[in-house]
This record gives sequence, C-alpha cells and structure tokens, in this order.
Amino acid sequence: MATRRNARYSPLPGDDTDGRYTEEDDLRFRYVPKSFDRVPWKSIALALFLLSLGSLLLFLSFFVFTGHMGGEQNQAYGFLILGFLSFLPGFYETRIAYYSWRGAQGFRFSSIPNY
Repeated sequence: MATRRNARYSPLPGDDTDGRYTEEDDLRFRYVPKSFDRVPWKSIALALFLLSLGSLLLFLSFFVFTGHMGGEQNQAYGFLILGFLSFLPGFYETRIAYYSWRGAQGFRFSSIPNY
C-alpha cells in the first residue's frame, strides 16, 4: 500500500504588479532558445544519405521492372518497398532543412530531430 507523505504547502507570494499585467514582464515572450539557431548537421547528413539510398533503390526497382537489368519481379518489389521506406523520411527532413536554410515562414532547424 502506498504511504501518505506529509507535504506542507504554502500559498505563493503575491504579484508585485498590483494586478496590472504586461507582456514585457512575462519571460515567456522574451525567451528564444538557442536550439532554434543550431543546425543539426548529423541529421541533415543522415537525411541526405537516406534520400540518395532511396533514390538508388527506386531506380533499381524501375530497371528490374522494365527488364533493363536482370532479376525477378520479387526482387523489384523488394527494391521498391525499401526504396520508399528510405526515400520518404530522407526527402521530408531534407525539405525541412532546405526551407529552414532559405528562411521560409514556419520552418526552423529545431523541427529536425538532433541525433
């Protein structure tokens, strides 16, 4: 059974603004984290690698499907699935990095996960 802890709470001290609220006093509106400015180079390199690997696998599946390259249809479907699985996240993160670099509205480097 859980034990009860004896926590004594006290009321918070009153505000010194006498009931007046201004946005300049609130730190939430002045705080800009430095993580918005950092460029995640490892994540961008991984995204470019996934983009190029996915493109290569999609081209290989196209060549196997059209008969320009030897192989069975099952191999082409495997290349196609692996190509999509690596191309889509690579394209998505590369697009975010490109628009962030260009300074487009709504895109920041902080949207890319940092590894």
